[in-house]
Amino acid sequence: MISILQLATLFGPVESLFTLKMAWLLLLGTGIGLFFGVLPGLGGKLGLVFLIPFTFGMEPLQGAVFLLAMHAVVHTSGGFPSILFGVPGTGPDAATIVDGFPLAMKGEAGRALGATLMASAVGGVIGALYLSTLIPFGRPLILAFGPGEFFMFSIFGITFIASLSGRSFAKGAVVGLFGLLLSTVRLDPLTAEERFTFGQLFLWDGIDSVTAVMAIFAVPEFLFFSRRDGDTERKGIVAPDFAGLLQGCRDVFVHWGLTIRTSILGAFIGTIPGLGGDVATWICYGHAAHTSKTPELFGKGAIEGVIAPETANNSKEGGALLPTLLFGLPGSASMAILSGGLVALGLTPGPAILADGGKVIWVLVWTLALSNILAALVMLALAPLFGRLASLRSELLLPSIAVLSIAGSYLAGGAWQNLILFIVLGGVGVVLKLADWPRAPFAVGIVLGPIAETSLHQALSIWGPSFLLRPWTFMLLVLTCGAVASSLYRRRREMRVDA
Repeated sequence: MISILQLATLFGPVESLFTLKMAWLLLLGTGIGLFFGVLPGLGGKLGLVFLIPFTFGMEPLQGAVFLLAMHAVVHTSGGFPSILFGVPGTGPDAATIVDGFPLAMKGEAGRALGATLMASAVGGVIGALYLSTLIPFGRPLILAFGPGEFFMFSIFGITFIASLSGRSFAKGAVVGLFGLLLSTVRLDPLTAEERFTFGQLFLWDGIDSVTAVMAIFAVPEFLFFSRRDGDTERKGIVAPDFAGLLQGCRDVFVHWGLTIRTSILGAFIGTIPGLGGDVATWICYGHAAHTSKTPELFGKGAIEGVIAPETANNSKEGGALLPTLLFGLPGSASMAILSGGLVALGLTPGPAILADGGKVIWVLVWTLALSNILAALVMLALAPLFGRLASLRSELLLPSIAVLSIAGSYLAGGAWQNLILFIVLGGVGVVLKLADWPRAPFAVGIVLGPIAETSLHQALSIWGPSFLLRPWTFMLLVLTCGAVASSLYRRRREMRVDA
């Protein structure tokens, strides 16, 4: 039975959010986060960098609520450009394109947007519950994962290439290997020697994944829309109405098992420092494809393909806050920036943050949940307005989207050379689209490649090949083999049916 003391611990801090100033900062931060999410290439990192100077002079708790509310909802609006224009707002939003954009082309933009918003809200709330539940057990959970587990997690994600490759395993594998090959362009993680960089300094850290993913998905859509008959084909995209939005919201609860599973899986992946949002969304998308009763619809407009990445996108923030707040161990670049902002406010992440009974942490838990609910309500009201943009004629719409995407590509990497990469990889995307080859495996390969390579080097140097026998690593190895066997069996069965 929950005691009065426990209830006071859980609900007591929420009173702090209902003062006029705190409520205003929560609302303002949420609105700014939605703005940074809907514009391609901006995202949470730039949002935090932009907002931190504005928190100077605020009370520590007020500044923390303002920053977290902004960061927590970036991906709630990030699904809009993915669904309406086929352009990812940030890297983790790319997985939503695979099924969200085909749904919009079939006249179901409202359904896809409704599913995005409800899935984001549910994922955000479950992420907050995940964080509040695991606060007492966070340390052993985080310490259980090392380089060996990181490597197997990456390989586990890469095996989903098979489920992302439509009816041709070979095509998906080739595109995925191409992404893996490009991920090796950087300094060698073992020797620090240049590798395929051709003397270019900006390639020392590797090809920027946001630029690569945006180019491979966005450029083909620009050219597709600019064709003479592009407007005719775009007539399939209609402005969302509330009936469609409500249908999408209902879909999230119709597929309640998938919604809960991918929310928890996304939060769990967010807990592990170093994996990040791209990994969470693609692994959850692959999980949806593997467990769906209609896998043949994936890539052509499966609503589960929208729900899975969107729940993971928002729930992972709850998981990522666990090591960041309790141990001062940021698991991603955005969490590192958030930690810096908290330190500037006088809140030092780590055991010291529990000194006042954990009031700060509980306020942030409530901020995470409330900002996600608030963001979904705001975007539901604005969805018809945004949807009308998609019905504009191509000559009015394309220049704006092209400029935003190119600017986003530059801002994501901070180097003008990224514009050349954007054009080159955009050409690759056009070829893949014309040849009807899948583009999603490329994104998986280029995102997971560096994690897999670095973790493998570290695991071998610490444990040697026996790292595969560590309990968590071995379990992930078994799951990987099971995923491959399941994918091959399903394709063999489909070939028999076709014959």
